[in-house]
Amino acid sequence: MSPSTILADTRPDTGYDRAKLANLPGGAFIEGQWQTADMTVEVRDPQDGLLVGRVCSSTPQDVRRAIAHVHRHLQVQEWPLRARREALEKAALLLSEQSARFASIIAAESSKTITEAEREVRRCTETLRLSAAASAELAGETLGFEDSMAGANKIGWYARKPVGIIAAITPFNDPLNLVAHKLGPALIGGNGVVLKPSTRTPLTGLAFVQLLLEAGVPPGRIAAIVTGPGVSEALVTDPQVDLISFTGGPVTAERIAVAAGSKKILSELGGNNATIVCADADAEAAARAIVAGAFGIAGQNCLSVQRVYVHTSLFNEILELVVRGTGALTTGPKLDRSTDVGPLISEAEARRVEGVGEAKAAGATVHTGGQRQGAYYLPTVLADVASECRVIKEEVFGPVVSILPFIEVSDAIYAANDTEYGLQAGVFTRCIDLALAIADKLHVGAVVINETSDVRIDSMPFGGFKKSGVGREGVRYAVHEMTEPKSTIINLAEKISGTSEWKTS
Repeated sequence: MSPSTILADTRPDTGYDRAKLANLPGGAFIEGQWQTADMTVEVRDPQDGLLVGRVCSSTPQDVRRAIAHVHRHLQVQEWPLRARREALEKAALLLSEQSARFASIIAAESSKTITEAEREVRRCTETLRLSAAASAELAGETLGFEDSMAGANKIGWYARKPVGIIAAITPFNDPLNLVAHKLGPALIGGNGVVLKPSTRTPLTGLAFVQLLLEAGVPPGRIAAIVTGPGVSEALVTDPQVDLISFTGGPVTAERIAVAAGSKKILSELGGNNATIVCADADAEAAARAIVAGAFGIAGQNCLSVQRVYVHTSLFNEILELVVRGTGALTTGPKLDRSTDVGPLISEAEARRVEGVGEAKAAGATVHTGGQRQGAYYLPTVLADVASECRVIKEEVFGPVVSILPFIEVSDAIYAANDTEYGLQAGVFTRCIDLALAIADKLHVGAVVINETSDVRIDSMPFGGFKKSGVGREGVRYAVHEMTEPKSTIINLAEKISGTSEWKTS
């Protein structure tokens, strides 16, 4: 097909049923009960604007009630570690059994194709299993006092204890697995959680809460509120909230930090990710990875490949291969399994991405794409892009990649680091010494060798430097962030000098 074509929405028969998708017990979960009043907030399919479901419009008072209920539960009702582990293990099993339903919900309300949605469900199942297995992270260790003057006649140990109540604020682009990356570690750590899923994709998060309750998570340990006037501020400022875990943009993160004051904040704030292709790289493998990493979820991915620095000896070949691979992608209906790229989350977002036209005005060449149709934006490959353009300096969060040449590796490293973000990067080379030297100089949270930045293994420590966030996700690392070491110290009786006897008084 022509790279300038968007397939018509033919509505293939794939089991898509909006009535079933909207069949949730309520539009918020507060004080251990599903809320069914004020179901006035519409959730619409970004592909065609059709109604998918409705959720509650809540109030700051609802937020306070939800937090107070979780707080009371934490004080009066034990939830042993074994029971927490078993609930998360059962949740993983239930999610596997309900995978088709969850994939349908994700594909209906988000930008993801049905194939991408199914992949997310599989990843979430693993995230739940990893969360259950992270129970071992809470054991702590014995404290060594013997080699300390103040530690004479003392023994002790520490174990990890829950911080308390966690506010989990999640985005639209991974509406299931990113929720699990907050709720799984929080719950295994013994915390209570108040979830605020994205207003654009709340049905997935609410369905996930329903599944956790079915798996045995006590209703007093969890709440979910989607939206409403003053809801966000009430959540982050409530004095009974102990930690805020936020995934989103840096502007919102700064507002949260100001409002939250001294609360502990974990944040994942996106990236402007670079991939460096060295002179000795496998050009075809690099080009395939660049195409896959730039245009998944229509580029709405914090790990998306945005800038590619290619040695001049390979530049024309890589550019040609990437353009060819991009032109072969199918942009069309999310439920058609031949579709590679679906719509953006809204037409407004597609219009925002259309703003990369400023790069063209500044001299950039559009080799393929560069066109919008409604909420769709065709996968776009740019070259000759000036370094001061926003498409180079800022996160695009859309299906756009820029291919740029370099002569010296040191110049590519400098350019890759020349951004306010530092999430991840990729390096292609056959020389391990060169790969490790480049990795050492890149100021990012992870460097992937012979792959692009678009790699996340759910067990790895995930996060970045600079404006890419604070703290790390990745299940066992999030468990450590969401718990604190609590020490127990015993003062032993003092030995009688020169004997093996102990003083008893």
